[in-house]
Amino acid sequence: MRPLILVVEDEPAIADTIQYALETEGFQARCLSSGGGVLQQLAEEAVDLVVLDIGLPDVNGMELCKEIRKENDVPVIFLTARSDEIDRVVGLEIGADDYMVKPFSPRELTARIRAVLRRAGGRGTGAENTGFSVDESRRRITYCGSPLDLSRTEYRLLQTLVGRPGHVFTRERLMELAWDEPDASMDRTVDAHIKTIRAKLRAVRPEVDPIVTHRGVGYALSEET
Repeated sequence: MRPLILVVEDEPAIADTIQYALETEGFQARCLSSGGGVLQQLAEEAVDLVVLDIGLPDVNGMELCKEIRKENDVPVIFLTARSDEIDRVVGLEIGADDYMVKPFSPRELTARIRAVLRRAGGRGTGAENTGFSVDESRRRITYCGSPLDLSRTEYRLLQTLVGRPGHVFTRERLMELAWDEPDASMDRTVDAHIKTIRAKLRAVRPEVDPIVTHRGVGYALSEET
């Protein structure tokens, strides 16, 4: 399935250019010219990423991002005509995953979308080759066609591993990415959660262990199914 990108941009020429670039690069694209229908769209359809203009006619894009973040972890890339550093900092701090200043190259935008989707472990990024599919908007991970019943921390851990198959994550890095307060956790807490995740994966495919232990370092997701 091609990743679905929701483009929220009120300038028709820019929206059309983005949509053409996305579809040329193998994405699906939905376009909205205002922020009013964004939350409903996200509730009705599994969107993989939102390209969000800050200067919308009916709502400030940053405020809309805050509303999105209350219910949804879908990746967001801001578009803006403002290049001030403070705008970039504020945008990222309220939950945006990236930030592009107009005018911009459509090719660079699609490259950044792919990079954000890889970090997020979204659909269409190669995760399916390992037997996993991550539905970011629903916070659900499927393994070999079977949805996994995961706790919040287990979801974050497995999402991180699935997002970069073959990459070795240290225990410290996994704690930073999966725990709200990593300083309050310990290495063996990561090990305990990985053990639980492995048990849930074995319930689907008993003959395979897709999580590779790198002793003294951390964990990685096998690049083989």
